[in-house]
Amino acid sequence: MANSSPTQSFVPVQEVRNGVIILKNGGYRGVLLCSSTNFSLKSQTEQQGIIGGFQNFLNTLDFSVQIVVHSRKMDIRPYLGLLNERMNQQATELMRLQLREYIAFIENFIEGADIMSKLFYVVVPFAPSETAEISKTLSGLMKKGPTASGGTDMFEEYRVQLEQRMSLVAGGLGSAGVRAVPLGTEELIELLYRSFNVGDMENPIHLN
Repeated sequence: MANSSPTQSFVPVQEVRNGVIILKNGGYRGVLLCSSTNFSLKSQTEQQGIIGGFQNFLNTLDFSVQIVVHSRKMDIRPYLGLLNERMNQQATELMRLQLREYIAFIENFIEGADIMSKLFYVVVPFAPSETAEISKTLSGLMKKGPTASGGTDMFEEYRVQLEQRMSLVAGGLGSAGVRAVPLGTEELIELLYRSFNVGDMENPIHLN
């Protein structure tokens, strides 16, 4: 159809640069990959500590964040391939038999159930337009006319401010016992690909 828009027009991402997602509306996004914890296995004192730490983390924020949980079907084939290699390397028939039975057990188990892994992310936003307005008021720097997403000279300044927010979020999560590390450019591209291809990802992420 002549009037139909290409699929890319529905994707809000303009580019990914130096570990930063730049949206078409000028917004910046950083993404932290977070560790998980089994809350139910913690003692009551530990649970209260985690809840208190998370409350303190939320209270320190003066901007919104997005918490995303991705469920992915785990590909068990590389593990089975490794087991087959180990089986062929065994010196005794008894060990080969035990590995063969274990491989058969794994194959039968995954036939009746999907093995899922969960990944936890926190999306941290930054709006250059807010900083641009302050800069314009204070020094008139915006007379040079950088775009909303930041020109080459403004990108690094905006990236540093986004990273400061991400460090604040990572520190706050750390007080709740959650480790958080920023995703790099290649990791972000992979995450976005999975997010906008529903066949590979059940829960797409929305960055607007």
